[in-house]
Amino acid sequence: MSSQPPQPPTPHLQPPVPHLLLIGGLTAVFVGYLSVWLPGPGVGLQFLGVELGEWVKFLGVGQNRDLFYLPPITLGLMLAVWTMGWPNGRWQTWAARGLAVLISLLAFPAIEDLLGPAREQYTGRVCLIGLVLAVALLSGQIGPWLAARRPWLPWLLLALLGLLGAIAPTWMYGQVAPYVSRVVGLPVGMGWGVWLNAGGNLLVTAVAVWQLWKNTDRGEHR
Repeated sequence: MSSQPPQPPTPHLQPPVPHLLLIGGLTAVFVGYLSVWLPGPGVGLQFLGVELGEWVKFLGVGQNRDLFYLPPITLGLMLAVWTMGWPNGRWQTWAARGLAVLISLLAFPAIEDLLGPAREQYTGRVCLIGLVLAVALLSGQIGPWLAARRPWLPWLLLALLGLLGAIAPTWMYGQVAPYVSRVVGLPVGMGWGVWLNAGGNLLVTAVAVWQLWKNTDRGEHR
C-alpha cells in the first residue's frame, strides 16, 4: 500500500503592512469622530465629533461649521479611492464601497433642516455625500483602468484627502475652543476625538506618501 508524501501546509496569507496601516488609520478616524472632541468642564458640555457641527451653529460660526462634517466625508472618499485597484468580482470590494457611502451619511442633515427655510445651508453637505457616492461608483467603473495605467493616482488622492481630513477639522476646532472657553469661563482642552482624527488621517497620508515613493522609485529603475 503506497503512502503519499505529506503535503506542505497551506500558507496563511496576511494582508501587507501598508494595508494594515491604512485600516488602522481609517479606523482611528471613524472612532475619533464618534469620540469626545469638546471635553467641557461638565458632562453636559462634552460633545462628540458627530455632534459638534450641529452645536456650534448656535455660536454664530456660519458655514465654516461644515468643516466639522468633513471626517465622514473624507473617510468615505478615502475608502472609495482605496478600492480603485481592487477587482470588481469580489464581494469585499463592493462592501467597502457601500461602507464608504454609509459612513458619509453621518454628515447627512436632519430632514426638517433640509426641507426648512434655511435649507441652502445644508445643500453643500448633501452634495459632498453625493460626491462620495459618485467616487464609489466610478471606482468600480473606471477605477481599475486608472489604477492599472496610473498606479500612483490612488495614493496621491489618499495623501491629499488625508491631509485635508487632518488639517481642516483640527483648524476649525482651534477656532471654536477658545471662544467656548471664554463663554464658560473655564478651559475646555482638546478631546481624544480630535487627536484620533488627526492621527488617523496623518497615518493614511504617511502610508500613501510611502507608496507614492515606491511607485516613483520603481518607475525610475525601469
